Amino acid sequence: MRLIGKNGSGTKSAAATEADTDAWAESPESRPGTLPAQRTSGLSERPPVVGYGPDSLVHVSTRQFAEAISPYGPGGEAADGPNANAAALDPAGLDTTSFETALAARESAALEARHRQAADDGDPDAASRLGTLLLRRGDLEDAEPYLRAAAAAGTRAAANNLGVLLHQQGHRAEASQWWRQAAVAGSAPAAHALGLQLRDQGEEEAAEYWLHFAADHGHPLGAYALGDLMEHRRDVRAERWFKVSADAGHREAAYRLARMREAAGDKETAEAWYRTAAARGHARAALRLGVLLEERAATDQPLLEEAARWYRQSAQNGEPRAACALGFLLRDSGDMAAAAEWWREAAEAGDGNAANALGAVHAGRGEAKEAERWYRTALDAGDQNGAFNLGLLCVATGRDQQAEQWYRRAAYAGHREACNALAVVLLQRGEETGAEPWFSKAAEAGSVDGAFNLGVLHAGRGEQRQAQEWYARAAAEGHGEAALQLAVAQEQRGNLAGALERYRQAASGGSAEGAFRLASVLDRRGDADAEAEHWYALAADAGHRRAQVRMGVRAAERGALEIAESWYRRAAEAGSRSAAFNLGLLLARQDREAQAMLWYTRAADAGHGRAALRLALLALRRGEPVQAENWCRRAADYGPAEVAERAGRLLGALHAELSA
Repeated sequence: MRLIGKNGSGTKSAAATEADTDAWAESPESRPGTLPAQRTSGLSERPPVVGYGPDSLVHVSTRQFAEAISPYGPGGEAADGPNANAAALDPAGLDTTSFETALAARESAALEARHRQAADDGDPDAASRLGTLLLRRGDLEDAEPYLRAAAAAGTRAAANNLGVLLHQQGHRAEASQWWRQAAVAGSAPAAHALGLQLRDQGEEEAAEYWLHFAADHGHPLGAYALGDLMEHRRDVRAERWFKVSADAGHREAAYRLARMREAAGDKETAEAWYRTAAARGHARAALRLGVLLEERAATDQPLLEEAARWYRQSAQNGEPRAACALGFLLRDSGDMAAAAEWWREAAEAGDGNAANALGAVHAGRGEAKEAERWYRTALDAGDQNGAFNLGLLCVATGRDQQAEQWYRRAAYAGHREACNALAVVLLQRGEETGAEPWFSKAAEAGSVDGAFNLGVLHAGRGEQRQAQEWYARAAAEGHGEAALQLAVAQEQRGNLAGALERYRQAASGGSAEGAFRLASVLDRRGDADAEAEHWYALAADAGHRRAQVRMGVRAAERGALEIAESWYRRAAEAGSRSAAFNLGLLLARQDREAQAMLWYTRAADAGHGRAALRLALLALRRGEPVQAENWCRRAADYGPAEVAERAGRLLGALHAELSA
């Protein structure tokens, strides 16, 4: 606790001025020239303080103190003894720091001796100063009689500091009495201490009175505690007192004020206060500042770099969530190695999200055992994503039974995607009755895949109204395939305008089929050729084979044969028999008959009737009637009707020729 204030018994000289002890925060926050400390209700950047009183007082015994300041004893006189001469070295031969430390200790000892002499002679001010000095040092037993004597004589600072001492000894009731005496005499630190004790005893009205007194008398910790009390009551005045404390340098108050402004939607003001707290070393403020900067950075590289700097500061101050966030930022910038290092640091500090990310890195490298280790670490940290990821890992390594167990564990813990995954497993096993409740649970928890799958389940039973409701719910959250199902239903009902709207939604949601169908409708309508081309291209780039064929046809119509060949080849190699046939036609027109035959054959083997008929005609041209007959029979089987009819006529001609 900070020792500040005045003697309560009258006007004294500057030399005689004594400090009240701030009984609740002897910390860097209360010492001039250093960063402020925090009194938090959540995660703290430093170990929590047990009980009240000074949380960083150094406890040194009288004997240790005397030994430390040798060769001078408590009275400031040179010590006698065999080691006296050895200790009295020439200062020029000592390390400067050691010499200055020893000199400061000697001066402190001399000051203590003077205070002790004056106190023993009955000077209450000297007794108060000596008691305070001993309290700072942790010599409570030695300090108590001096503080009692000074407090009994009406010295305000002594009464406050005696309250501190008694509180440390566990005598809270008596401590409260002395704090009350000091507070009535005008001590803001005593009012702060008394207010906090009353608050913890449940006497909130009395606590508010004394905390208000402390805050009104310029005590920043009093203002912070008052704001804390009011926020607990949801009193809008809390923000005012947090600001008073923050303006006085209290970093936790600045952080709490920023959180309030962010919750109110005022991110600009919140960012300013986060910046203030972060500049004073507040780890969580630096984390939130990084988050806000990253949110509005988009592709603004300087803002992203600033966010990374604040994440790094927060992580270095012991905030694992910042280390995790920095890892994701580095991953997005392409530096996976550095990202993994920060994730490892965060995971080892207990951050489940980082452990999951690290597990995913190893899973992506095929290092299943290492991935499993980190997923289990995430689960041990309380992150149920770990169980879900273990399920995914088991599926990837063929351990389906274990996967189901992990999905079930995560699902029972409320993991919505695990609920959906478990339902899929059960449905694939034919357990529709068991799957439906899990799909419902996933959907109700906000899983768009769960809502879509529930729609599929109802549609499979012919329950179209329920299916459409769940599709609509999923589509509202951006699920492209759900929007596609709604669009198809609209088109079947003849509502072309509604279908177009849903097809656009499906295409925007990433559905390649939705983009293809949208392009097809626009193509048939004939008044939006450029837009149709755009959606065909989008679907084709996403691997949609019919869209690739369509892009090839459109390119061929424009005479762009190389582009057409490229699209046909992509679709054919992906398994499209129409693309293989079209590629054969294109190559044949370029007198590349041998290559054309290969693609005709591939298309025919996949069941393309026109390709089989084309091969039959080519076989006749080569004088191979048996081969031609075989291809004709296949063409007749494959269809469509017009191809089957032509193949039949050709077979008749072949039979007539062979029997002639």
